[in-house]
Amino acid sequence: MNSIKVLTSFFVLLFIVSCNDANDVDDYSNLDKSEYVSGSSSDFSTERNAYFGDLHVHTKHSFDAHIFGTTASPDDAYRYAKGDTIQHALGYDMKLRVPLDFYAVTDHGFLLGQVERWADPENGIKGTEPFHNINLPENLTTDSIPQRGNLFQSYVRNVNVYSNFWTRLKAGIRGDQALGTTLYDLDAHRSAWQDIIRSAQEHNNPGKFTTFVAYEYTSSTTRSADIPDSASMTRCLISGAPAACALGGYPPHEGANLHRNVIFNGNKFTKEPFSRLKSLNPEDLWTWMEMLREKGVDTIAIPHNSNGSNGQMFEVEDWAGFPMGNQYAEFRMRNEPLVEMTQVKGTSETHPLLSPNDEWADFEIMDQRVGVSTYSRPFGSYVRQAYLDGLGMEEEGRGNPYKFGMVGASDTHTAAISDNEADFTSKVGILDGTPEGRGSVPLTPENAELLANVDLRQISVKKIGDRYYNDTVFKQWGASGLAVVWAEENTRDSIFSAFRRKETYATSGTRIKLRFFASEDIDESILNSKTMIKDAYSKGVPMGGDIVGTSENSPNFLVWAIRDANGGALQRIQIVKGSVSKMPIGKPNEQVYDVSCSDGLSPDPITHRCPDNGAKVNLSDCSVSADRGSSELKVVWKDPDFNENEKAFYYVRVLENPSCRWSTWDAIKNGHKPRPDLQATIQERAWSSPIWYTPKEN
Repeated sequence: MNSIKVLTSFFVLLFIVSCNDANDVDDYSNLDKSEYVSGSSSDFSTERNAYFGDLHVHTKHSFDAHIFGTTASPDDAYRYAKGDTIQHALGYDMKLRVPLDFYAVTDHGFLLGQVERWADPENGIKGTEPFHNINLPENLTTDSIPQRGNLFQSYVRNVNVYSNFWTRLKAGIRGDQALGTTLYDLDAHRSAWQDIIRSAQEHNNPGKFTTFVAYEYTSSTTRSADIPDSASMTRCLISGAPAACALGGYPPHEGANLHRNVIFNGNKFTKEPFSRLKSLNPEDLWTWMEMLREKGVDTIAIPHNSNGSNGQMFEVEDWAGFPMGNQYAEFRMRNEPLVEMTQVKGTSETHPLLSPNDEWADFEIMDQRVGVSTYSRPFGSYVRQAYLDGLGMEEEGRGNPYKFGMVGASDTHTAAISDNEADFTSKVGILDGTPEGRGSVPLTPENAELLANVDLRQISVKKIGDRYYNDTVFKQWGASGLAVVWAEENTRDSIFSAFRRKETYATSGTRIKLRFFASEDIDESILNSKTMIKDAYSKGVPMGGDIVGTSENSPNFLVWAIRDANGGALQRIQIVKGSVSKMPIGKPNEQVYDVSCSDGLSPDPITHRCPDNGAKVNLSDCSVSADRGSSELKVVWKDPDFNENEKAFYYVRVLENPSCRWSTWDAIKNGHKPRPDLQATIQERAWSSPIWYTPKEN
C-alpha cells in the first residue's frame, strides 16, 4: 500500500505542477500603449454598429502552420487585418478587399512554438534534425510537400517516437501523448505565448481596430475513457501492469473534433494557455476559465467544426457519460455563449440528413472528421439540431446547454483569411496554396507523381475522364467566414459584451449587414420610421435575446438586411424556426419560412417560398445577372404557425443571388472547365443568432 500512496502522491504533485503556470495571471497593461476614453470614438452609437472580424487565425507558432511553410508572425497577421499586404508561404501576395474591424490570433496551445523551435538547427534537441531549416526561402516550394507531409505524419501525429519511460508516464497521466516526447521545449512554448500577447497588445487600437489575446484548445477524443486522465492512469498503474500503462497501452482517440478557441478580454493573461497537455476534458477547460474569472480575467470559449466531431460536440451526456442537467447547462453557457458555425472546413448549420425539407441545407458540407479521412456522423454535429435538443432538455427541466449565438471564422493557417471566392488561398499553406493542391484543376503528370508520395491520410489522386485530380478533403472546404457583432464602439469591452449577450451573427465571407428583433409592440409602421432601430431596442429584444409571451399572439419579428457593396445582390430573407411540441412530449419540429423576396416578389402563403427571381451565373467567366436581386430587404413578420404554449427559437438566414464557387474561379483563371464532380456555384449567406421564445407562465 505504501507504494500505491507514493505513486498517487507523485501523480497529484505532477498534476499541480503541470497546471500551475496556466493558472498564474500577469497584467500586461504596460504593453497597450493606446490612450482611450470609453465612448469617445467618432462612430460611438447607442444603436450599435456592425463590426466585422475573425476570431480564428493561425501563424508560425502553430505546429501545423509552420510545418507547411507559414513563417508569418502575429504582427504580420494584425498588419494584414488592418489592410496591409503579406506574403503566402509560396510567395504570392495576400490582401483584404476591405480591412477588418477586429482580429484574434489563435495559435494552438498544443505544441505551441515547438515546430518553429525544431526548425532551428541550433536548438540542441536530439531528433529534430529533419526539421532543420525547413522554411528557408529555397525550401518553400510545392516540391517539399512529400517531406512536410511525412514529417507531419511521423512526428506530429506520433510525437512519442522520441520518449522514455518517464515522459510517457507523464503523458499517460495527463492524457496526451505530446507530453511524452523528449522533443518538447517548455521555453519555446512560453516564448511563443508571450509573443502572441505582446503582438495583440501592441496592435490594439481602441476606437479603430481591436485585437484579442486568444489561442486554440484542441481536444479530440470520443469519450473520457478513450484517453486516460490522472485517476484512470492511477488505476492502471496499481493494477499490476504499470509498464504497459506508461508505454501507451490505452485505446487511441478516433479523431472526433472537440476544438475550442479561447478569447480573453482585458489586459490580464495567464503565463501559459490551458491546453490539452493539461486535460482533454473541455469541462476542465471551463473550470480553469471559472477560476480565472475569480481573478478578474474574463474569457469565453468558442467551439468550432462541430461538423467534424462525429456527433460528439452536441451530445446529451456530459464528459463522464451522465445526463446533462441545469448545473451543467449553466456551467457551459457561462463559458461557451457562442459557436463558430462556419469556416474554411465547412458549415455546421445543418445537414441534409437532419433537415430534409430545407432546400438550402446542403451548403459547403464537410463530411469527414477533422484530420482523418473518416466519415463524421451528422447527428450531434450540427447547430440547428443542438438548438432543438437544447429546447427538449429545457422542456424536461434539465436546462439548455445549447443556447449559444453564432459567429463565423476562417481557421486559416497563413495569418490571412480566405473569405473571397474569387481569391481563395485556402487554409494550410504550401499543401493547399495552389489550385492543383486543393483539387480544383487537373494535376500535371509531375505533380500527380509528387502527391503519390505524400504520407497524409486525406490525400489521394482521382482520375476523372482522362485527367487526374488531387482528390482531397480540401475540395469540401469553403471561402468562409466572418464574425459580426453589434456593438457601441470598436473596443475590447464593447465587442466582448456583444459576445456575452450574443448579439452576433455569422457570414460565409460576405459583409451583409443584418438586424433582427422581436417584440409584441412593433408593427409594419416601424419600417418607415426614422427611429426604427431606436424603437426596436426600446420595445423588443435583438438577436441573441429572449422574449417571453404575454398573449396568445405571435411576437412580430423585424428583419433588415443590406447587401455587401463588394458582394452579390440579396435574393431572399428566411426565418428558421425550431420548437418542441407538447404532444407528443418533446417532439422537435423545424420549419424554414421565406419572409422577404427580392425584385418585388412575395412568398407563397402555402409553401412559404419566394418565386425564382431568375438570377443566373455564366460559368465561362463567372459573371452574374446584374438586373436581379435587391440591395436591401426589410420586413416585419409574424409566425403563421405560432403556438403560444411551445418553446421555440427563431434565427434569420439571408441568401445572396448565386455566384461562382472558389473551385470554379480557380478553374476559369487557369484555363480549365470546372471540375465536374464539384458544385459550380454557391449562394453566399448570413445567419443571425437566434431569439428564443418562452411561453408565459400559467
